[in-house]
Amino acid sequence: MKTLFEEIKASIKNNYNQDRSFWRPVLPWGGVFTIKAGRKAVSCTPLYVEIKLKNTCTIDGFLMLLYVILNENENFPRELSLHFGREFVDCFLYLMDTYSFTTVKLLWIWDKMEKQQYKSEVHKASLIIDLFGNEHDNFTKNLENLMSTIQESYCSNCRCPTRVQEDQQRTINIKCGGLREFSQRVFCHGAPPFVVLNMQHWKSEDLAYVPYYLDLSDHKYLLEGATLFNKEEHHYSAAFQIDGHWMHYDGLRNVNLILLNKPPEFLLLSSLVYIRATEK
Repeated sequence: MKTLFEEIKASIKNNYNQDRSFWRPVLPWGGVFTIKAGRKAVSCTPLYVEIKLKNTCTIDGFLMLLYVILNENENFPRELSLHFGREFVDCFLYLMDTYSFTTVKLLWIWDKMEKQQYKSEVHKASLIIDLFGNEHDNFTKNLENLMSTIQESYCSNCRCPTRVQEDQQRTINIKCGGLREFSQRVFCHGAPPFVVLNMQHWKSEDLAYVPYYLDLSDHKYLLEGATLFNKEEHHYSAAFQIDGHWMHYDGLRNVNLILLNKPPEFLLLSSLVYIRATEK
């Protein structure tokens, strides 16, 4: 039985110009999970028999990109297991390959997100989970351990109270009355399999002008994909490449995975995703 990734690659290889879409929906927006209630469920308070997901685009695009990344390199599942947990990675891949898309979203929500990151309420017999918001709050914020970096700085003023300092923030604001010299910023836990750059103010047409590779901590990272934002609809989608072909994923559309001739128009870049190049 082919995996979802193998099915997508096969659709690219067998593509005809008149049909540039994947044959079935992938990670459709929202989702409904039906609970098979037993006798004990009758005594539960509050009682609900299904879970409804709303506004899942804030995690959908990154879940699609994460799936592609895990399949791009045979070592990535093992490496990401150190950060996400082996059980999570194995379950995530299994659910994606069995098209259990609502369940894979619940896996991320309950395993990786904090309760305050989403809204939930019980309405009649349904638990409604609403992920409306910002994808950086709902997804990339939970990758801080994976992508955390550290940098040392030294102040030339011998009276500076923080002459030598280690910092894990992107910017350092210290007034010490002297010059501060910075060392190279390095990853705390070694070079991760992928990195995410926040690019919320660029248009998707500018994708041709962003760097297709980065040199970070003596490693080269290659552009793998991007998440896109539709300001009018307040909706996120994603683009990624497989075998040199760019595809656009949009869970809100009926045909939600298509090959691209050019970047989608009138969308803003939200994130760029780079994967670590294979060492040869």
